[in-house]
Amino acid sequence: MTNGPAVVGVKRLEELGVPRRTIWRRCESGGVWRMLLPGVVLLGTGEPSGDQGIEAALLHGRDGSVLTGVHALRRYGLRNLPLTGEVQVLVPAERAIASTGFVHIERTRRLPSPLIRSGVPTAPVSRAVIDAARRTVDQDVVVAMAAEAVQRRFCLPLALAEELDQQHRAETRALLSGLEPILRGAHSVAEADAWSLWARSGLPEFQWNVKVFDAAGRFVAKPDGWCDRVGFAWEVDSRGYHSEGDHFRATLARNARYAAAGIVVLQTLPSRLRSEPDAVLAELHAAFRSAQRRPRPDVRVR
Repeated sequence: MTNGPAVVGVKRLEELGVPRRTIWRRCESGGVWRMLLPGVVLLGTGEPSGDQGIEAALLHGRDGSVLTGVHALRRYGLRNLPLTGEVQVLVPAERAIASTGFVHIERTRRLPSPLIRSGVPTAPVSRAVIDAARRTVDQDVVVAMAAEAVQRRFCLPLALAEELDQQHRAETRALLSGLEPILRGAHSVAEADAWSLWARSGLPEFQWNVKVFDAAGRFVAKPDGWCDRVGFAWEVDSRGYHSEGDHFRATLARNARYAAAGIVVLQTLPSRLRSEPDAVLAELHAAFRSAQRRPRPDVRVR
């Protein structure tokens, strides 16, 4: 699994014929080995790599342990993750193992069936997201992590909701307040902010990231927010993404399709959702009233 010096349990070294006193001597200050965790040795010196740390954590957890949390998500290729050196490991509930050093041990009666990622038994994405979220203080980071998992189709919102249902009630309440926009269809922190602002607005139900088609079945757009009752679209458009090159041309083409289909659309900068929430709410209400005053366009969502 790792490049460089091997990571080995003390018991395994003894099975191979290395006396325990030799192991301790080689792990002393100035020795040629390093004790990474109680009973787990790096057959070399220096700082362990990320893979070596994970291997050591799983050896500490013993057979059947499963990697979860941030380091599990990194093995799936997710990028919007908290910065942490902590390695989360799931072990059976009856196993008497404590957290130590950089390893956080979680005993669980719901040990998931692992997927093997680069040789490592790894929790499914939905479980790893919720486990990581419980260890992350910054709610924006939690939302970004969950949003990426859903947007890139590593898991469905339903899978996250099912994992939340299995948590302790107090933890569920804390996590749900941050993740509810993602469970309802938001795909980013900005869209989650938009969802929260809409929830304050008193306006009819919005759908999030649904595809809209005209009367002839032609694709119009996939708005961030959509009020089907009046055919009103809300786009949270960042200046950096939508103002340059191909993205700018695509935004203009999208707006032209909205106009051709008779759809009222409000465009909002993400930063204003937090810096000017009351002004954005007023604009949202004004745009909704404008859409309400004209006949609903012949469009549908799919």
